[in-house]
Amino acid sequence: MQRAESEFLKGDYRNALRSYGLILKDYPLLDEAKIGVYLSDLGIESEEEAQALFDYYQLIKNEKENAVDIIDGLIDSLDSSKHKLQELLLDPLQEEVEYGEGIRYSDFLKLIEDRGSFKQAFEDIMFSTKVVITDKDEFIDFVTQLANEGFDEMALGYLDATTSLFGDDQDVLALYNVVRGVKK
Repeated sequence: MQRAESEFLKGDYRNALRSYGLILKDYPLLDEAKIGVYLSDLGIESEEEAQALFDYYQLIKNEKENAVDIIDGLIDSLDSSKHKLQELLLDPLQEEVEYGEGIRYSDFLKLIEDRGSFKQAFEDIMFSTKVVITDKDEFIDFVTQLANEGFDEMALGYLDATTSLFGDDQDVLALYNVVRGVKK
């Protein structure tokens, strides 16, 4: 255990992970080794976060009975937050780069001006081009306009597909009322 902790503290996360794994092979229920595995794996991606959590664990492990649960919760929270941020920020931009068939929402708004209506502009591109939405305000505007122009099913599809990204955001949840015709 001392060797694994020493490797971890030196920033040698791959060897620390291996050492903690060997300890778990012989002692599969040892909480400190489980935490070591989690934090070593995290350290490979993010050294600062792993070291901070390790230090915090060292502080609370003798004081709190549920120290392992606390660290598990923090790791899950970090992982979940990173994943959601990645989906919100990187995936739409990556999609645009990969497919080259998308236009930014600001460009779509210009197309609406050129065509004279949202419905006309959307019908012109809906089968051939993706509208790349990069923030919540654009999303709310887009779904609201879809609903106002009679594309209710499509608007509901967008809402259902993105509820996990926005969580309990009341502005986004209110869009369900807009789509169903209960407008503010």
